[in-house]
Amino acid sequence: MNTIGKLYRLTTFGESHGEAIGGIIDGVPSGIELDFEQIQDELDRRKPGQSKIVTQRKESDTVKFLSGILDGKTTGTSIGFLIPNENQRSKDYEHIEEVYRPSHADFTYSKKYGIRDVRGGGRTSARETANWVVAGAIAKQIIPNIKINAYVSSVGDLFLEKPYQALDFSQTDSNIVRCPDAETAEKMIERIQEIRKQGDTIGGTVTCVIQNVPIGLGEPIFDKLHARLGQAMLSINAVKGFEYGSGFCGARMKGSEHNDLFNQDGTTKTNLSGGIQGGISNGMDIYFRVAFKPVATLMKEQETINSEGEMVKMHGKGRHDPCVVPRAVPIVEALAAMTLLDFVLQDASRKI
Repeated sequence: MNTIGKLYRLTTFGESHGEAIGGIIDGVPSGIELDFEQIQDELDRRKPGQSKIVTQRKESDTVKFLSGILDGKTTGTSIGFLIPNENQRSKDYEHIEEVYRPSHADFTYSKKYGIRDVRGGGRTSARETANWVVAGAIAKQIIPNIKINAYVSSVGDLFLEKPYQALDFSQTDSNIVRCPDAETAEKMIERIQEIRKQGDTIGGTVTCVIQNVPIGLGEPIFDKLHARLGQAMLSINAVKGFEYGSGFCGARMKGSEHNDLFNQDGTTKTNLSGGIQGGISNGMDIYFRVAFKPVATLMKEQETINSEGEMVKMHGKGRHDPCVVPRAVPIVEALAAMTLLDFVLQDASRKI
């Protein structure tokens, strides 16, 4: 499956070390004037080589639109786009041609398809996520009143302890780790640099807050808003967990502690529901957290198996992130925007 969404749909193609990646976006209303600089800004937030704590692969990630836009406005037809790959180093992967890297998709892809692209992982590479950022940036411009802000909330065992209500989201991009608290950000950056020097990697979490969401988005039973958000987030490379509202902490509470009691205007005194009740948005802030595992490629020797089932030693090579969460922030926002827009369009179609 290379398509996500129902009414607002993105279909993607391309490999990490192929000529280009790209996609086709369907469901965009006509007459939307696009801000191309804003789209490129979102890609720049995700691109490799942007700081000392991410992979040093150099890609401009310049998007080229091929269709569906006339004089800067959407025509209502499919938007096709390309992002050329400019800095492939396929030789960095020659040593793993017959070797299965631990915790990668090498083994499963090989067994499922009988073939795999060892050059940067091919289709399994997180390079694919640049396509999602393009579609997410366009989605943001179609629903500008809905505010989507993601940020790094933990790196390893370093947590941003402040609630999101106490944060200034305008400060998220003021530092290279994308944590909107300067003191915590400095500690996170130091930890990532320390881990990188050891040839190791580290995981973390990204929190996302969605505000100004209209009441009524989401469908009951099998198309709940939080279920679709969860599916989108769990599609991101390296994601191991998703929780919204009170999440797993809610399992430790009593109902009398957890219930969100109503105010007379329909808002609630607390928001442990995370802005979603019965799978449908209730107008309160939606907030969720996404857990990312440590990057699987280590710059140190590990034991593994080869295609013959023999135990061998391997050492990671190439350019890899010691921690993915700083570059994951715009990806989380993009998928959230695409999911919300899909439901906005569904809601609008039902009322016609």
